[in-house]
Amino acid sequence: MKKVALVMIAVGASLAVAQEIDIGAIKQRVWEKNQEQARDDSGVIAGRAAQFLIASQGKDGGWKSDKGPGITALVLLGLVRDPTIGPKHPAVQRGLEFMRRYHREDGGIYGGEGLLKSYETSVALSLYAALKDPALAPLIERAQKFLKDNQWDEGESKSLDDVFYGGAGYGSGKRPDLSNVNIMLDALRDSGLSKDDPTYQKAIAFISRCQMRGESNDQPFAKEATDGGFIYSPANGGESKAGEIEVGGKKQLRTYGSMTYAGYKSLLYCGVSPGDPRVKAARDWIGRHWTLDFNPNMPEKQSREGLYYYYHVLARALAASGDEIVVDPQGNEHLWRAELIKRLQQLQKRDGSFVNEEDRWMEGEPELTTAYALLTVQTTYPRNQ
Repeated sequence: MKKVALVMIAVGASLAVAQEIDIGAIKQRVWEKNQEQARDDSGVIAGRAAQFLIASQGKDGGWKSDKGPGITALVLLGLVRDPTIGPKHPAVQRGLEFMRRYHREDGGIYGGEGLLKSYETSVALSLYAALKDPALAPLIERAQKFLKDNQWDEGESKSLDDVFYGGAGYGSGKRPDLSNVNIMLDALRDSGLSKDDPTYQKAIAFISRCQMRGESNDQPFAKEATDGGFIYSPANGGESKAGEIEVGGKKQLRTYGSMTYAGYKSLLYCGVSPGDPRVKAARDWIGRHWTLDFNPNMPEKQSREGLYYYYHVLARALAASGDEIVVDPQGNEHLWRAELIKRLQQLQKRDGSFVNEEDRWMEGEPELTTAYALLTVQTTYPRNQ
């Protein structure tokens, strides 16, 4: 009887293991099917977005050219990366001719007043790097140097203990913020700046001061904070575009999605290990606040502000992390690539465009939001040129 019982137990255990393996295999097949469908859908979304952008090009070769070269650079970057269009397309060539008028002797690429020097030079640098033209190497090197010189450091008599240190910003005072730092790091990485360049190490100091984590942020506004998300800037006592929230009976700067993904990605781009407590805290925040319906943790009335910027930085951040799945507090596993494509598919207009009805940070301009969406799709499912 003992032998029979043991045999039955062994058979039962084997069946349980087999069943577990089958469930895992089925789950894997479903995931693969979802990813395959999303990849196909991404090509359709990108194609429609690109055609809208080509059709909306201005007579001068730019897009929203009255606002400087920034939107044009983002649109061109998306068109250049699209394998059905590429650098030689007439619309791209006209756009590149438009961009040339913004090349400055100091190495920057920006509008006449220079209020957006860092931002505009950064997106232009990413564009020129994407062209993969050896003849542009001197231009790229000058733009890299311009951005590095624009970073707050010893050159501006700032030391490590200064809250501006390692940051970059726009405006006449160049007050640094995480958005500008994030876009600058995109450009430097896209253009192949060595990972050993000191610019990255300087940036880590600023990025860490944007994280609401008291253990690694030496600023008074982050004292005892355990949130792990990121705010807009540590300058002037700290600033969050999401305002404040009450934690433990005390007011605290409120973290939010777009800046948390920007901070998370920026730490990774600067070579901070995925096992570093700052990176892990940001990753935990992402899981706790996973959503594609709005810019998470923003006040409800502001929750759709900066939505397409949020999608773009989310895609770059999660692509940089190498993670394919985000787990929410309920233990649900999210295939972020497939879910993001599905969400963009729902939001795309009949003419191929995207627009944010909550018109803050210029997201009411379909040329800008469509460029963000196109770049998001390309980052989510890269397509070879």
